[in-house]
Amino acid sequence: MKILLVGEYSRLHNSLKEGLKDLGHDVILVGDGDYFKNYPVDIKLIRRFQKGFLRRLKNLIFRLSGFDVSSWLMLRSAMHHKNALQGYDIVQIINESPLGIGPKYELRFVNWLAKHNDKLFVMACGTDYISVKFAMDKNFRYSILEPFFQGKVSQKDYAPILKYLSHEHLALHKAVAQLCHGYIASDLDYALPYQGVEKYLGLIPNPINVERIKFIPQNENKKPIIFHGVNTKNYFKKGSDYFDKALEIVTKERVNSCKIIRTQDLPYDEYMEKLTQSDIVLDQVLGYDQGYNALEAMAQGKVLLTCAEKEWRKHYDIPEHCVALNALPDAQKIASLIIELIDHPTQRVVLGEQARKFVEEHHDYKKISQKYLDLWSKGSETQ
Repeated sequence: MKILLVGEYSRLHNSLKEGLKDLGHDVILVGDGDYFKNYPVDIKLIRRFQKGFLRRLKNLIFRLSGFDVSSWLMLRSAMHHKNALQGYDIVQIINESPLGIGPKYELRFVNWLAKHNDKLFVMACGTDYISVKFAMDKNFRYSILEPFFQGKVSQKDYAPILKYLSHEHLALHKAVAQLCHGYIASDLDYALPYQGVEKYLGLIPNPINVERIKFIPQNENKKPIIFHGVNTKNYFKKGSDYFDKALEIVTKERVNSCKIIRTQDLPYDEYMEKLTQSDIVLDQVLGYDQGYNALEAMAQGKVLLTCAEKEWRKHYDIPEHCVALNALPDAQKIASLIIELIDHPTQRVVLGEQARKFVEEHHDYKKISQKYLDLWSKGSETQ
């Protein structure tokens, strides 16, 4: 089959592409690389007017005229490649807003993709109308909106998330729902909000290319290295403030017992280089299932403090304190988990081995790619 993957947030579509190609399919990935992360793509889209004077100019033009020059240029960049974006058996977009542009421009692009290709599928991955509405209605015990509810951030600061509740994004959601052949969730944080949604086909775990990731056994005889890679744009959304406070506690209670690497906004390759050096990884707090970076770290044999809630344990039948440690939104509890790992290095060895085995069993990219093929076929039959 000919398959077009549109957009990239992590390395999900890259690993899926690798698995599909290994299974004998022709696959093209298009996107902008996701800002500073710079993920590899086959067709690179250019996002303009993002920094400095040009960004201020873009905002001024929008305030004066309502014209979104950045979205218009991004759509133009995509349509410049229209000959390479048509004639596919399957198109999968990473989100119902795959280009990250204004809803009316996004809809023109998705509508064009649906018209010029055979089948269109949408990932329930990243924030969208359904997931943000579910969180805003407080259907989660806690969610990425917790900082907003607690007053840590203003409505203006959280505008990039709250915008999905606008009439324009609701209209985009309804239109894409009509155009697509089904929604597929990438993990439980997106599967839970989509329960009962028409055309929801189910959950397929993130694909991890375990063949390209080397397992690094934990060394219990060395001082552990703790890695906290911060995305400043999502600082509160990911719960990074809890990790920073926890590390303050750890450094006071266990002086010189560990080394801490804290980075900000690294491109993907540099991020992975720092991650590889570490033993314990602080991933994210305000969720229920592991994100992509967490799974890649687990594949290396790192000990993860991440989203590993009871819903995740039930789904995969995993006892508590196995495979990954659940990082609750409580700095003292996170600090206690880190101190436990420092004081009992054999736990790091066991957890690292469990993490690798879990990823191999549940996230192997070839097995996951076959699940996509099966679900795409099932979704096509129901239309």
